[in-house]
Amino acid sequence: MLVNFVTDEPGKIPAIRAILEPQFHIVPQVLQGDDPKIGANGMLMVDADLRKMDCVERIKRVLRVKRTNPEKMFVVPAHLQVMIAQAYALGATAVVSRPREIISKLIQFANDEKADHGNADTASPETKNSAAALFSMFETAREGKPVNLADAEYATSQVIANIVRTGFNRWLDEVRRHHEGTFQHCLLVTGVAVGFAFDIGFSKADVKRLGLAATLHDIGKARIPLAILDKQGELKPAEEEIMRCHPVIGYDLLKDIPKISGEVLDGVRHHHEYLDGSGYPDGLAGSDISDLVRLLTISDIFAALIEFRPYRPAMSRPDAYKILCSMDGKLEHALVKAFQRVALNGTKPSARS
Repeated sequence: MLVNFVTDEPGKIPAIRAILEPQFHIVPQVLQGDDPKIGANGMLMVDADLRKMDCVERIKRVLRVKRTNPEKMFVVPAHLQVMIAQAYALGATAVVSRPREIISKLIQFANDEKADHGNADTASPETKNSAAALFSMFETAREGKPVNLADAEYATSQVIANIVRTGFNRWLDEVRRHHEGTFQHCLLVTGVAVGFAFDIGFSKADVKRLGLAATLHDIGKARIPLAILDKQGELKPAEEEIMRCHPVIGYDLLKDIPKISGEVLDGVRHHHEYLDGSGYPDGLAGSDISDLVRLLTISDIFAALIEFRPYRPAMSRPDAYKILCSMDGKLEHALVKAFQRVALNGTKPSARS
């Protein structure tokens, strides 16, 4: 299998050859100048610092040459969510960080190619579109600019479209296979919330409303220091206190946006509140917590438990559901019971007009 290896550091070429040759044929290119010399055949693997905009612009020129090849693998440190997000925004079909992941993914690509499966293991257009919209939204917030509500609405619509087209279970597997970190979590929460809304018979308008709240629920994390957000392992108490500010930060980022609904703002600010009053940031309890927030909180917790993180494996769906059931008094029991179908079996999309 031909692998076009693109890097910003010549010193990386001998290392990648040592790992992959002779099983794979490596054709290297160092990012420099304006003329991409890479051929149009073979898959593309990129290992470069995506935090540097000149590097990103050169990669874009390479991608214009490689646009006919669906497989684009980026090598990115697992703890650098900004680079992971940038990779997906550039059209990555896979993001890996360790040598064994690189080999495993290349073998998978090669097997798919031999079996003539085409795009069977690549991210769907909807998933790519939603990830790119999330990246735009988070970058805008990180730079201190007003969040574009259209980005969030588009990301939500793409998640809904994907679940309608392929089903909840397939979508869930796809997101966990192709995304990491905050973006994996936001996509998962949105999809889980949408699946939950479909399953309990929400109208199309209510599915979109809950989905939008889920898409935006962690936007406040865009303003959390990356040293905390990207930390692998347990946060120290002071770091945890900063992290717990993200619902209020998110609310403040969104509250002045024209046309944003109060229900969505409520979801962003209160998705960590519990019925017994032990949540944050406002210590709401009982009837003070809206139905939308109750649904969103269940979706958020479940998504966090089943997602892959660098410092722990993903929990199985049955085990994650058991955790939800153990939180009686904090979560609404009737909703947790209704969520069982989605948690264990998935859902068949159908919504009222």
